[in-house]
Amino acid sequence: MHHIELLSLREQFNQNRILICFNGAISHSLIEEIGNALKNYLHEDQAKPSAAMDVFAVYIELTQNIRHYAQRRGYSEMEGAATVVVAKDKDNHYRVLAGNLVELADGQALCDRVTTMAAMDKTELKAAYKAQLRRPRNDNQHGDAGLGLLEVARKTSHPLVSKLTEIGDNRAFFSLLAVI
Repeated sequence: MHHIELLSLREQFNQNRILICFNGAISHSLIEEIGNALKNYLHEDQAKPSAAMDVFAVYIELTQNIRHYAQRRGYSEMEGAATVVVAKDKDNHYRVLAGNLVELADGQALCDRVTTMAAMDKTELKAAYKAQLRRPRNDNQHGDAGLGLLEVARKTSHPLVSKLTEIGDNRAFFSLLAVI
């Protein structure tokens, strides 16, 4: 294993005001444990209760989406790994970033969906959310980035931002930023 300059990494975390950072295989119990730590950090940071609830809800939604996607795709533990960062920017907004390995076509479709939602205002997001609620649920159609992602978009103070980085073999790394 190569030497990791931990002090440099720590300084980067402090400079970027990172509250929590995780990279690796993610299980239901780990999502819960990190969620509890996040709640504690938000409490210590004296976050407004509504902001704390939104940050927590967004964290849960994004990490569960990553876990479920990896399971549906039959990814190995390493392929299904998640990268999650929760930070606070200079304007005191919380930034939840989450990323994972995806099939290229799935990532492109998801980026298109995020771009569409980013162009919507709060009223349009609410209408899209209600329309999605009324649609019959097709048990064969998993993870269409519908209701949960719309709920995330509704909780943000800025439009969602996604990025897709191709890594070969028809796969890519998908990342999503939600600012609360």
